[in-house]
Amino acid sequence: MAVTAGAAGSGAQQTSFADQTPLVDTTFVVLDLETTGLSPDRDRITEVGAVRARGGEVVAELRTFVHPGVPIPPSVTAITGITDADVAHAPDAATVLPTVLDFVGDAVFVAHNARFDLGFLRAAAARLGLPAPRPRVVDTAVLARRLIRDEVRDLRLGTLARHLHAPDAPDHRALHDARATLHVLHGLIERAAGHGATTVEDLLRLCGPTGDRSHRRIALIADAPSAPGVYRFHGDDGAVLYVGKATDLRRRLRSYFGQDTRRRTADLVAATRRVSWTVVETELEAAVREVRELQARRPPYNRRSTRPDPGVSVTLTREPFPRLAITRGAPDATTPGLGPVPRSVAERVVEGVEAVVPLRPCRPRLRRAQDNPACMLKDLHRCDAVCDGTQTPDGYAAVVARAVDLLTDPTGLVDLLEARMRELGAEGAFERAAACREQLAAVVRAALARRHLELVRDVDLVVERHTGTAVEVAHLTDGRLVATWRERPGGPAAPGPARLLAEPDDPDVATSGGREEADLLRRWLTSAEVRIRHATGQVAEPVAGGAALAATAALLRDAERSGRGDTHVLAGAKVRRRTGSAQAGS
Repeated sequence: MAVTAGAAGSGAQQTSFADQTPLVDTTFVVLDLETTGLSPDRDRITEVGAVRARGGEVVAELRTFVHPGVPIPPSVTAITGITDADVAHAPDAATVLPTVLDFVGDAVFVAHNARFDLGFLRAAAARLGLPAPRPRVVDTAVLARRLIRDEVRDLRLGTLARHLHAPDAPDHRALHDARATLHVLHGLIERAAGHGATTVEDLLRLCGPTGDRSHRRIALIADAPSAPGVYRFHGDDGAVLYVGKATDLRRRLRSYFGQDTRRRTADLVAATRRVSWTVVETELEAAVREVRELQARRPPYNRRSTRPDPGVSVTLTREPFPRLAITRGAPDATTPGLGPVPRSVAERVVEGVEAVVPLRPCRPRLRRAQDNPACMLKDLHRCDAVCDGTQTPDGYAAVVARAVDLLTDPTGLVDLLEARMRELGAEGAFERAAACREQLAAVVRAALARRHLELVRDVDLVVERHTGTAVEVAHLTDGRLVATWRERPGGPAAPGPARLLAEPDDPDVATSGGREEADLLRRWLTSAEVRIRHATGQVAEPVAGGAALAATAALLRDAERSGRGDTHVLAGAKVRRRTGSAQAGS
């Protein structure tokens, strides 16, 4: 039996379980056993390997063969390499086990598939009349399943050790496997920090069984159906704590009870006394209802969409020498402009237009007499200075007319920005080219938003989308979703449901989700499968270039995905995209 101690004090005592112990101050003992088989009752231990660690450093190691008292099967020897000759003169379990249990002490017990190793320890202790060990357990297999399951092919120790770059490769020898497990543990602790795990209690909660407190409350959602809808978590006073949407209510809600290990989710479940849901016909209706409820209720556990945002638009000011301005809300039908979009997008649109059209970038209102003092922008050659008469009114009027044309038909603006982006890239000015690409993406997004706005303004519209198994129908009035329903493919057209979204179940819920609802509807309407069934009113498209804008938007999305992939490669991350239907929920 060999016990090797490191320089750190191996006698440090672990704090009590009731304390919130930082991970850096926690003592872990990683243990691995080799045995004559898989049954703790019938088979026996042949080798023990254990590593004690604290603060990321190895404190002590233990390794010993154990005489099993029974022959080692040839099949086990083929896997582990341990023969009867290796254990012939080794101490028996009665000698080894007290030392092993003392080595573990009150540290946190760590093993890969801990049930196996802990089961053999407890069985051996029972045969010797010793108290069964009851340590706090961190199972690296369970922890990996919670944290990095989508990154690896399987959860075997060897696979995890390679993925997390462990210097020790497991080889079915106890100490080597224990060292590899320790490195895997350290790698998983780093990942767990992203889930808010900073104490050993947080780590144990991540490894907790599905019978923990949150899972026991799963009765709250026992009747949840497998259908799309919107769900709500209610607190003690019935107030809504959280609102979300799902394509499958039952599956999504079950993920909160014992599967979602984030601290914020655990707090939400602990504060929940009731869960309610509304089943809807389509995923589109679920998304729209979610936005409307978020803006009306402002639940404390939701982080997005809780405040109505009409968005902003980019238009020209009405003054003798107009300039670009960001105004709240959507532009009216007679005003050249792009939007509504978030303010950050509008700022990039302004940068993009000013990059190709020499509009004055200053903010003061200029007098027609052109007796205004010039600012430093003139000296920096960033402005032609219509303010002091350097640029003539007719010359500036031509610039404004050009800007009006580009805001009315943004395809020309898109072409200019794309050419500028490629030119900067060819010159090696990659940062400026990237900024130009952001401006291009913002212009496309704002133009599509304006195009959608004019398409649905003052129009009663019924559209349909064929999904293969059903026909999803949506009814819009003046850009607001009024109702959705489903029909059988090839069957007669249904008149629509009696219940309309414009008349919500709760009178406190708004009948429109503003810009966010408009964005949802625009993405749905512009999908390839959508067709117009009926329209009352004039379906106008005053913003030209719809096909060109859509094509450019697709190219920008592909470029963004490619950039994300390059980032993952540079970071050494392995990304596995899910196939099949995507999970919904906020």
